[in-house]
Amino acid sequence: MSAQIPAKHREYRLPTRNGFDSLALQEAATPKPGKGEVLVRIRAVSLNFRDLIISKGSYPLPMRDNVVPGSDGAGEVVAVGEGVDDWKVGDRVAGNFTQLQIDGDVRDEKTLKSALGGGWDGVLTEYKVFPDFGIVRIPDHLSFEEASTLPCAALTAYNTLYGSASHKLHPGQWVLAHGTGGVSVFALQLAISGGANVVITSSSDEKLARVKALAGPLADRVHTVNYKKTPEIEKEVLKLTNGLGVDFVVEVGGAATLAASFGSLRLGGMIGAIGFVGGAPDKPVPDVNGLALTKAATLRGILIGSRRQFEEMVQHVQTTGFKPLVDKVFSFEQLKEAYEYQWSQKHVGKVVVKVA
Repeated sequence: MSAQIPAKHREYRLPTRNGFDSLALQEAATPKPGKGEVLVRIRAVSLNFRDLIISKGSYPLPMRDNVVPGSDGAGEVVAVGEGVDDWKVGDRVAGNFTQLQIDGDVRDEKTLKSALGGGWDGVLTEYKVFPDFGIVRIPDHLSFEEASTLPCAALTAYNTLYGSASHKLHPGQWVLAHGTGGVSVFALQLAISGGANVVITSSSDEKLARVKALAGPLADRVHTVNYKKTPEIEKEVLKLTNGLGVDFVVEVGGAATLAASFGSLRLGGMIGAIGFVGGAPDKPVPDVNGLALTKAATLRGILIGSRRQFEEMVQHVQTTGFKPLVDKVFSFEQLKEAYEYQWSQKHVGKVVVKVA
């Protein structure tokens, strides 16, 4: 069973990785789903910092040559292959970031290399074939643009707060989120909808006001710190938490913010090591081993999450009814402009490309 499908479609590729000008829009034959596969018409794609550094040739994990970029896409099933029982034409879906990570952590190189837009071709294409286990249903109340933000940023935040058997977020606990990019904003939304408190940082009072407003009637649980005005973030965090520190840190800054993260953490707390958007630090990198030891802390590397976690997170989003914060939507033809806008760090939340 299939919908009306064109013989050819458009897709982006990266024949070189020398910057945003490497993005090449080209025509290709529309693929057909084989046994155990589904064909999805991609309707929207959201961008991540990872996409930008892949195009610049500085991404540290496995890559395939001439890759179709983009990891986070949502769309609708338009054809199903032989033996597919769980999906039908018209189902609204999103692809799981790491296609072979069904449950648990990434444990082998083959799974690691199945990340969309990296080891496997990604979603900046009008049509994409997925294995039937590589997609999940998206929440009913979200548009395709909103749902496209879930596979990487939202799942990373969810895994940080709920993915460890020994460290799961509970009501009343505290979370520190660095910056107002996609992962940090999702961490805020997931935390407050789960009854927790959040400290979120930025150099912009305007951005902080915008993310605090997301909390609506729960805004009293969101505390903001402008790190330009208050550079010693940890002192403000300790003040807010009565000297105890936070239970979780969403660490997207990397070496530049790691000292503040440990300084803000309670004894026995957990830091989710997610990214390095803060660039090189302007002071010596802290003694991570010593800080982890003296805080009895867990520093946990977060490589997105599994399909099972994705399904759990969708249920959380569906039940609580919160909507992702989409900062700006670009057309498919404006992909380079979208990359430039994300690189400028003017956004709050997510930057999205409307494909169809």
